[in-house]
Order: sequence, then C-alpha cells, then structure tokens
Amino acid sequence: MSSRNITTTSSPPFDPFTQIVTLLFSDGTPLNVSVPDLDTYILYNVQICINYSAQLGASVVLLVILVLITKSEKRRAPIFLLNSMSLALNTIRNVLQCLYFTGPFSETYAYFTQDYSRVPPSAYATSIAATVLTLMLLICVELSLVLQTRVVCTTLRDIYRHCIFGCSLSVALLAIGFRFALVVLNSKYILAAKSFASFDWLASAANITASISICFFCIVFVTKLGLALNARRKLGLQQFGPMQIIFIMGCQTLVIPAIFSILQYFTSIPEMGSNVLTLVAIFLPLSSIWASSTVDRHQQSPSSPEFRRKLFGSYNSRSSNPFVDSKGISGPLSPTGTATTRISNSSLPSPANPGPQHVYSDLEAQGLPGVHGGHGLGLRP
Repeated sequence: MSSRNITTTSSPPFDPFTQIVTLLFSDGTPLNVSVPDLDTYILYNVQICINYSAQLGASVVLLVILVLITKSEKRRAPIFLLNSMSLALNTIRNVLQCLYFTGPFSETYAYFTQDYSRVPPSAYATSIAATVLTLMLLICVELSLVLQTRVVCTTLRDIYRHCIFGCSLSVALLAIGFRFALVVLNSKYILAAKSFASFDWLASAANITASISICFFCIVFVTKLGLALNARRKLGLQQFGPMQIIFIMGCQTLVIPAIFSILQYFTSIPEMGSNVLTLVAIFLPLSSIWASSTVDRHQQSPSSPEFRRKLFGSYNSRSSNPFVDSKGISGPLSPTGTATTRISNSSLPSPANPGPQHVYSDLEAQGLPGVHGGHGLGLRP
C-alpha cells in the first residue's frame, strides 16, 4: 500500500484588535470598517480636542488677567481693545471647534458613511461660525501688529516710515485675503456637506501667508528695538526695563509661532497650525503685562523719583538735574501714571547714574512701547 502524505494548512490566528466591524447604510448596504480605523478616528478627535482646550484655557486665563490688572483709563486704547477682542474671539473660536468635534458631524456612523442627514442646522451654524471667527481673529491680530509697527517706526525718516507702513499693510492684506477666500469656500462646502480635501492647498497657503506676516512684523519690531537697546547700551543705560521686556517678547512672538507653523508639516499632531494665531494673541498682551509691572515696580521703589514725589508732595520749582526739564517733572501725571519728562537738547543723561525717569523718558522719546502698560505692546491711546 502506498501511503499519502496529507498536508494541512492552518489559518492565521484570529487577532481581535484588527477585526472588521460591519456598518449598514440606510438601504442595507454593508460597509466594513476595521478596528484600527476606528481607533485612529477616535484618537484624532481626542487629540484635537485637547489641543483646542489648551488654547481655550490659555486665552481665558490671560483675558481675565488683562481685564483685571488694566486700569479703567487705559481700556479705551486701540491696542488694548484689539488684544482683548483677539483673546475673546479666540476663546469663542476654540469652544466652537470643540463643539464640532464632539457634535453630530463627528459621530462614528455619520463620519464613515458620510451620511449627514441627521445633522441639525445648529451644527452647520457652529462649524461656519468657527471658520468666520478665525478670520476675525486674524484681522484683529494683523491690525494690532500694523498699529504697533507704526508706533515703533515713528522716529524713522518719512520715506522709511511710509515704506514700512506700506509693506505692513500689503503683508497684512495678503494674509487676510487668503483667509477670506478660505472662509468663503469652506463655508460653501460645509453647507453642501462635501469634503474640502481638494482645497487643502488653499488652507496651507492661508497658514503660510499668516505666518509670513507675523514674522515680518516681528522682524521689524525686534530690529527697531534691538537698535534702540544697542544705542542705550553705548550710553551706559543697562538697566533691565520695559524695552528689554518688549524685545524678549518680540523675539518669542517671532520664533515660537514660526516653529509651530513649520511643525504642522512634519508632525502627526492634528491642527498644529491653529496654535499660531493663539500664540500671537497671547504674546501681544502678555508683553504689556510684564512691562507695565516692571514700570510699576520702579515707580514704587523708594529710590525712584516718582515715589519721592508722591511721598513729599511735589518737587521744587527747578530741578537740580541739569539734564531734565523741570516742567516735565513737576507737570501733571500722564494717563499711565508715569511722569512725563523731557530730555534737554543741550546734553544727555549721565551714563554713570541713569535714573528711572531717564529710562522711561528715553523710551517715550523713541516712540517705543513699554511705559504705557495695558495696551498690547504699548501703543499710546
């Protein structure tokens, strides 16, 4: 008898983590979805909600702090209004984004079958409002940067000042134009419940132009402050004050948002680019808070002229300092609570013993922010 060798092939072991889940369309047609696909979708929603929630918390905290520590007479300044509005818009925007990713559009069946028949009109309104608020936030940020750049460049020659202001407007309008086009098209596709994947290039262009505009403004701002700090250092004025604070925060506003703009193309973290506008909206008023607290600390110091003036009532009719006009010292206080001084045209402050008044008057004479705390980066009312 001849024996036959019977070979049996064993099926691969069942892996429950990669099994297929069958969903049915409304007409009964099956749709197979794997468990890893479900895990990826759920993880994406969790990650993006964490991202927006972190932005929401940071915006709320800074908005409350900004409103509480800003004096009432400073709340009418354009920059304060723009920065406060930016934080408020960013707060609402992130709330709406979280509502979208936890709402009817993000239900498992609606997402995988693309069946949005049961999505209520309120969900469409929420999604469109989030895109519109992003445009409004960008407008507020760009206006704030344009105004602050205009203030920083007030001491330049007319031709340079006009050129920088024209370039600032062009860069800002370019970013706003791309964002406006994105909002219009995205809103149409939301109402039609269609995929917006074919216009990913437009979303990328809007993010890139916004990042370029922020970097442009910060380069102008940081360069002007850097030159002013270098000139002050040559005069021996090395005291750490508002100008150094604004310079540091300007560098952060330039570097950190740019890093997030680049990382969104090399990381799997969803909506990394959405942090760019949030960071700028946070850094702009944060620099003012830090600078104004430094000014107040100098004024409350027993060695400061402002403290002595409040303690003894007023100065003599003529100042003993030959470098400061006596009218500037004995005159009324400015709305920011600092004494407005004027440097004499015949001489400069002594590098050996620069007083706080010299520091702040030089800051104001350069048209730079810092002494007017509570106005974003310090634009005067």
